[in-house]
Amino acid sequence: MLSELTTPGAHRRDTWVVIAAFNEHSVIREVASAVADDGWSVVVVDDGSRDDTAQAARVPGVVVLRHAINLGQGAALQTGIDYALRRGARNIVTFDADGQHAREDIPALVGALADAEIALGSRFLGSVEGARRRRMLLLRLAVLVSNRLSGMQLTDAHCGLRAFRAEVAPRLRITQDRMAHASQLLRKIKEAKLRLVEVPVTVRYTAHSIQNGQHGLQAIRILFDYFFRPT
Repeated sequence: MLSELTTPGAHRRDTWVVIAAFNEHSVIREVASAVADDGWSVVVVDDGSRDDTAQAARVPGVVVLRHAINLGQGAALQTGIDYALRRGARNIVTFDADGQHAREDIPALVGALADAEIALGSRFLGSVEGARRRRMLLLRLAVLVSNRLSGMQLTDAHCGLRAFRAEVAPRLRITQDRMAHASQLLRKIKEAKLRLVEVPVTVRYTAHSIQNGQHGLQAIRILFDYFFRPT
């Protein structure tokens, strides 16, 4: 028998998918509308884009918020999370704007919250499409560095596809505005002793996502900056 959280269509409107977007006008309409069409509540936070990202994201079923200036992905996610909480969210999912993530993975992440407080997507438990060997090696190195610095044993370090119960959101509040927020979340998960599970997901690298996303070496630098120079 399916649990309440995994029953098709159950409580999808109570789960808010937060998408932080910066200069993603060419893909954000497709990404946001696909998630909304699956029945999830969606909020896109345009983080001070220089293009028409905000306008492109204005599709049925999607709420669009906008930062007047670029504050960074961490700040944009927190803005979206705060909005979702005010709207009575039961669960929150973070989802990348560049088309890397598969909306088909969202039900498994939310379903995992039946037995955990936070579910982290793992591309290494699932699959990676379109990544070159060098990128894969750097991503695996980032996992090793992250585990060593955080004291956790995870299979993926910085996958942006994750879900958590709204009730634990105050303990996961993001104060690192930019990319170091992912390392900060790991530290907060450990400090709060939250029940965590990793869920296999698919990450698809395209020419667009590779051009706009962070590179493997940047991920490792971010880890060192956060753990050795915390703010």
